[in-house]
Amino acid sequence: MEAQKANRSILNMVLAAVLAFGPGIFAIGYTIGTGSVTSMIVAGSTYGMQLLWVLLLSCIFSGLLMYAYGNYALISGETALYSFKRHIKGGKIIAILIIIGISFGQWNSLMGILGISANIIYEIFLIYFPQLEGFRYETVLIVAIVVIAIMYALLLVGKYTFFEKILVIFVTIMGLSFIISLFMVYPLPLEVLQGLVPSVPKVEGGQMMVAAFVGTTMAAATFLSRPLFVKGKGWTIKNLKQQKKDAIIAAILVFVISASVMAVASGALFHQGQPVTKVLDMVNTLEPVAGKFALTLFFFGTLSAGLSSIFPCLLIAPILVADYQSGELDTSSKQFRIITFFACLFALIVPIFGANPIEMQIVSQVFNVFVLPIVIVGILLLINNKKIMKNHKTSIWINIGLATALLFACVISYNGILALVAYF
Repeated sequence: MEAQKANRSILNMVLAAVLAFGPGIFAIGYTIGTGSVTSMIVAGSTYGMQLLWVLLLSCIFSGLLMYAYGNYALISGETALYSFKRHIKGGKIIAILIIIGISFGQWNSLMGILGISANIIYEIFLIYFPQLEGFRYETVLIVAIVVIAIMYALLLVGKYTFFEKILVIFVTIMGLSFIISLFMVYPLPLEVLQGLVPSVPKVEGGQMMVAAFVGTTMAAATFLSRPLFVKGKGWTIKNLKQQKKDAIIAAILVFVISASVMAVASGALFHQGQPVTKVLDMVNTLEPVAGKFALTLFFFGTLSAGLSSIFPCLLIAPILVADYQSGELDTSSKQFRIITFFACLFALIVPIFGANPIEMQIVSQVFNVFVLPIVIVGILLLINNKKIMKNHKTSIWINIGLATALLFACVISYNGILALVAYF
């Protein structure tokens, strides 16, 4: 009886810790979706752990940008694009370009996310209903429509706390699935250490993969939406320390979960010489090496990653528009419902046309890097504006870190341009 009480107490503590997670849960939702998982699987299966250094740098800079945008919101009381419009010369045009750029990138990601998620659910159905073998297109399309309809219905509830709890469930399942899988299939420790040494694969698609890594991990949408989520949480200037801790934890979890995915793909597929290019490849190549249990866990995590990303991707356009207009998000407004409904229709493009969702996902991640330099310049200007920041002086180390992040983003954006020119 006492053992049962102790177990319940531990379970309650774990649940309380998970549910206590702040706006960082949205950062994980935006960052680790099937876009990120796909990029990590393709990179791990094709290049081993060679791109681990890109992931590490991206997560460090991502944490720094989350902290900077969150702090700015708590100190100034303003959100990102609204501040760009008010306090930066030419800010209106910059803010509009950011809205277009990020919405385009996120909606393109949404197509791939829904396509991959629907394909994974189809593969699960196929195990139990082999007669579906000749009906892949029809089943995938029906599943995609049902999934996006459920997500849209959940959006209509329209409360921050509800969104947060939904994401907590998906992210927790995803994180545990990938980390447990890592204990079953893992790369050599030497390969992990070598992966921390900067290098770009000298093969076709290597440059695009680097850009895709940064596009999915240093997602501009994550930083721009943070002020609204911080405000939605009810945090004020008294929560500066809590906001800092939340940003650090979010960045660490993004790195651990993403690195776990890459490591599983590297350990199971890289040395077999079996790079992943289609959703079905993951099933055929991972099962013989990892076993059915590890395979089930990994795919359950991938599905959770997809579902956890659909939610934030649907939210991003109305969030940015509301940010630009007034700095307040009204989830019960007609504008919110129309924009999210259009995003749902846009998401069905890949399932309707039967395109390869993995290829679409990686290309869409590359587009995300082009807005990133502008987003970093914007926050640098805002946090160093004495009038807005009042008596709160920004640390020189934060400025150095953000300047380094800007340099990194510019190099990756240039790399992304070269990759896209070569692709098209």
